[in-house]
Amino acid sequence: MMTMSLRVTVTAVWLYEQTGTGWVLAWLGILELVMRIPANLYGGALADEIDRKKLMAVTQAASFVLIGLMAVLEGFGALQIWHVYLITAVLASTSVLGGPARSAMTARVVPRSHLMHAVATNTATMQIGSMVTPLIFFLTSLTTDLTLSFGVIAVFAGFSVVLPLLISIDGRAESASTGKSRLRNIVDGLKYVKSHPILPGLYLLDVGVTIVSFYRQLFPIFARQLYDGGRGTISLLTFANSIGGLVGSLIVMFTRDYKAKGMLVLWATLFYGILLIFFGATTVLWTGMIVVIFLGATDAVGMTSRQAIVQLTTPDNMRGRASAAHSLAAMSANGLGQAEVGFMSDLVGVDRTMYIGGIVSIAVVFLIWWFVKGVRQYRYIEVPSGAAVDDDYDYAPIQFEPNEQHEADLRSLK
Repeated sequence: MMTMSLRVTVTAVWLYEQTGTGWVLAWLGILELVMRIPANLYGGALADEIDRKKLMAVTQAASFVLIGLMAVLEGFGALQIWHVYLITAVLASTSVLGGPARSAMTARVVPRSHLMHAVATNTATMQIGSMVTPLIFFLTSLTTDLTLSFGVIAVFAGFSVVLPLLISIDGRAESASTGKSRLRNIVDGLKYVKSHPILPGLYLLDVGVTIVSFYRQLFPIFARQLYDGGRGTISLLTFANSIGGLVGSLIVMFTRDYKAKGMLVLWATLFYGILLIFFGATTVLWTGMIVVIFLGATDAVGMTSRQAIVQLTTPDNMRGRASAAHSLAAMSANGLGQAEVGFMSDLVGVDRTMYIGGIVSIAVVFLIWWFVKGVRQYRYIEVPSGAAVDDDYDYAPIQFEPNEQHEADLRSLK
């Protein structure tokens, strides 16, 4: 997380300082989106076929080499915009190749009875990494160029190559998908997600909201247009967002006994949309930081709950592909959202962009609530560790309010 967060921040700052326009960051988001879609689907299939620990290590090795190259180029004053675009394109592919493997490993490491806490702890750990990175960026960016910043990122990437290999549990999926072509495995994964009674609604919710509201990678624009600030302001906003993410992760831990996990996602996303409107209206930095903390918290509650639902309702030999579909929805929405918010901020200003994003987000929440009944009716049944479970439902502790259509959905899933 520290590698990714620092890379995103440093490259965004470098590009914005070189050009001073939001469209440069917008095109960067589109580029990442184009590269992530095929790599994400392929990575999901790989995660269900090969050792997930090795896949994580290999993909992080690409970050180590390429970010180190950017550090060298910046040190010699030779780093160009096209270098950043090209390296970002490659890293956009390699990072998502390992993403499904990381997500799928969680349910392998802990028993299902602890899965909600495990996913929340994983998210909290990532948020702690995000909280540390603004301070690191601020300290390393005090120099005239960003060579030191790029170098520190490469060091963190080096650690992330080794650490996955230290996990002692077997990294291969149970009943791994072998004997079929990789394309066939990808198609099977997409069919599984499509037939799932909950996941399509959650993914559509994420896409619909994020496309009109993505703000995390665009803090350089917000810092300048809303608060007339520079690198220090960017660090403060990033830090505030990470604090909110950590708080949101802790909220998920304390709501483990709340059975309506789908409604928890909807409530969090609704408050997220309302907060976007307040964010656009802020012109004082400390007020904006408070709003960003709440934005990060509600975003983390929704994200963590979605990830937990994927883990809880998917068998191990499908978790890589189901996680890839979740990541595909999130990453695609992030890329499109970065482009949309970047372009709109140049056209109408970031304040109006956030107003529009908030209104659309609220509307999307109500549409998903109304049309995708599986999301609001999903109930989580906690299965104690070691308890006997019907084999047909061992991987899918799903419960809906009594309804003939949902009984048919469950029979189909079974």
